[in-house]
Amino acid sequence: MSKASASRKTFDDLFVHELSDIYSAEKQITRALPKLARASSDPELAEAFNSHLEETHGQIQRIDQLVESAGLKLKRMKCVAMEGLIEESKELLDEIEKGPILDAGLIAACQKVEHYEIAGYGTLVAMARQLGMEDAASLLEETLQEEKSADEKLTRIAEQSVAQAQQQEGQDDQA
Repeated sequence: MSKASASRKTFDDLFVHELSDIYSAEKQITRALPKLARASSDPELAEAFNSHLEETHGQIQRIDQLVESAGLKLKRMKCVAMEGLIEESKELLDEIEKGPILDAGLIAACQKVEHYEIAGYGTLVAMARQLGMEDAASLLEETLQEEKSADEKLTRIAEQSVAQAQQQEGQDDQA
């Protein structure tokens, strides 16, 4: 039996593992968002990144509150999925100059992050309810709704950003 499976023998263990994973993901996001905000040329996108940074700090506090009230102990671990998603955004920063095309790429990268979080929090809400942890489920549901809202906001910005990127590309082709 591998060490990883040994640490997830019960449904409670799995819940703590998944909660620890999303906690690590949120911590990584707080380090990445300021860089993305600085790299954005679209003020609305930069503001969305900064706003989501503040929201993410609140989400971390919610997990801390949940852990304390439920008497849980998170595992020290790194969310490798989030590490990979953030690495994708760093590659964009290295490969594309600041402007609408980079903005469109950053939105795509961030929506992947949001969808990962939506999946994670949706699962955690269901697990908390299954475990009879209604207070935890409520806290996690609040975060889930924030993640969905952030995704919708990015979609609205993306619609504008992609149009700007296409315009810029057309102008570059004519030059």
